[in-house]
Amino acid sequence: MPDPVRIGVVGCGNVAQEMYLPRARDLSSGGLFELVAACDLMESRSEIVRERFGLTRFSTDYRDLVGAEDIDLILVLTPMQTHSEIALAAMVAGKHVLVEKPMATTLEQARRLIEASRNGGVYLVPAPHVVLSPTFQDVRRRIHNGDIGRVHLARALMGWSGPDWGQWFFREGGGSLFDLGVYGITTLTGLLGPARRVTAFVGTAIPERVVEGKSMTAEADDNEQVLIDFGDQAFAVVTCGFTIQNHRRPGIELYGSDGTIQMLGFHSGFELWQSDLDEWQIHQDRRHLEWQWTDGLMHLVNCIHDGTQPLVTPEHAFHVLEIMLKAIECGTDGQAREIESTFTPLVVAEPESMAG
Repeated sequence: MPDPVRIGVVGCGNVAQEMYLPRARDLSSGGLFELVAACDLMESRSEIVRERFGLTRFSTDYRDLVGAEDIDLILVLTPMQTHSEIALAAMVAGKHVLVEKPMATTLEQARRLIEASRNGGVYLVPAPHVVLSPTFQDVRRRIHNGDIGRVHLARALMGWSGPDWGQWFFREGGGSLFDLGVYGITTLTGLLGPARRVTAFVGTAIPERVVEGKSMTAEADDNEQVLIDFGDQAFAVVTCGFTIQNHRRPGIELYGSDGTIQMLGFHSGFELWQSDLDEWQIHQDRRHLEWQWTDGLMHLVNCIHDGTQPLVTPEHAFHVLEIMLKAIECGTDGQAREIESTFTPLVVAEPESMAG
């Protein structure tokens, strides 16, 4: 049994308490990793992580965890405006990093993160980890096997009325495109490849919000329609916002020359309609239902043990960030912008070759 990967958690709010820490607690019995320490600016959260997750070592300064010799991997689960600062410090200190989305709020910050990962020989795994979803991989395999022909149009939809906690969601560097649109853009680029250009309508539809029981003026976007050109007459639209009360549409839809694929959810399977069969086929199995949003954690731990490259790459996250930032720019003048970055999409093997 290899030595466990020792993990420090920076940020103990909702994402940590409801997603990562419960998942880590459930998986840690395998001995591949152990939770060592936690950090949050709110010292009151030390009691929560101690009682619920058994973490007795706590700090209010992330640098205590970054500089600790007995920590190998830092989870960055803080407000998005602080992601790049903490992730960069961790990698400079020789730590592997899993960072929640987006990994940075500017392209210059993101470039520094990728450079630090390469120069330091450490892994950087940014959320969202949607390419690890069995539903995503099955859909990508179907598309690239030609099951719906050549994709002409695609849609992504994610939204709700918005959080009433965490004022940082609505501060500069926040917003629903970074919080929600990132899922659709990551998925569509993962399925269709790098984007060529983008244009968008991006704005703030609800300028006054009540968050944490206090009225505040929103500084960030909460309402977006993003149009992406993938080249070869393949277009996609991403609809997202803290302005959607409810919806009953699939999160991802792809329309090809010979059929349609609709992702019911990243852990709910997909529907396939093919012209030659003229009927809907529902594909849903246990792999789909059991997938977790936090799958990147175990994936990264396994990559550290095996010395293999993660399937979730910072280059893909950088490409998605460029699309989002340029979409926000497009919202000011309505002009399309070219996308300069690129990445290598995930190659999904056939199930038989994945059996080992």
